[in-house]
Amino acid sequence: MIEFETLPELVDPVLVCAFEGWNDAGEAASETIAHLREVWGATPLAELDSEDYYDYQVNRPFIRMDETGVKELSWPTTRLHVARLPLATRDVILVHGIEPNMRWRQFVDEIIRLASELDVTLVVTLGALLSDSPHTRPVPVTGTASDARVAAALGVEPSHYEGPTGIIGVLHDACHRRGIPSVSLWAAVPHYVAQSPSPKATLALVRRVEDLLDVPVPLGELPEEARAWEVGVDEMAEEDEEVADYVRQLEQARDAVDLPEASGEAIAREFERYLRRRGDAPES
Repeated sequence: MIEFETLPELVDPVLVCAFEGWNDAGEAASETIAHLREVWGATPLAELDSEDYYDYQVNRPFIRMDETGVKELSWPTTRLHVARLPLATRDVILVHGIEPNMRWRQFVDEIIRLASELDVTLVVTLGALLSDSPHTRPVPVTGTASDARVAAALGVEPSHYEGPTGIIGVLHDACHRRGIPSVSLWAAVPHYVAQSPSPKATLALVRRVEDLLDVPVPLGELPEEARAWEVGVDEMAEEDEEVADYVRQLEQARDAVDLPEASGEAIAREFERYLRRRGDAPES
């Protein structure tokens, strides 16, 4: 059961969540939640009982030393934090956990129940998948919604996916049945550099969340980390001619179908982000 001391009164809250595992290539989605939690100064709200959802032989507890040298035991679970943003017209609930090993319906019902009690008006899930996208180009982020009206209202595509799904798909199904609008954002991580971390994909998701919610998100060191990651992959590719040739093929295929990143729309989008972080974004 979800444990919390007091249920806060929130302003037009949106729930943003990511789950480690099948839905999280390069840990890009879970790192996005971690970044938002840090830069927004989010505070703990609730925690799910890990005994109900996790197989500890698959997701083992972790021992670490605290600042005083005392050992601490951390259990795998899903935690919720709340961020109150002074420059925004809404609050944000951040959900970060591991895809459960069992009782998925009960797991999702707990999250939906709390979302209903807090009057959440939108659920946003974050994911990352492996793709044939070149690391030298902007990371594609696809936004979809299962409800066509929600998709049109938020400027994303209707979802037409059929096939195996993870906990994110189950959560969206529950949102649809409960009448809670929901959107899914997925970053494409190059499959030839699938290892964690993937800061360029995290940065792309952070910017997409900023655009979708129309709230300022400090980027911190993410841009520098993304550039360093790209340089490191460049160096790796230069050492292997087959990889270098493959990357060039991906670049040509991508450039043949994409508009230049310096298009008027992209420039306008970046300028809006700049104004939003200054706190004087134009009214819509």
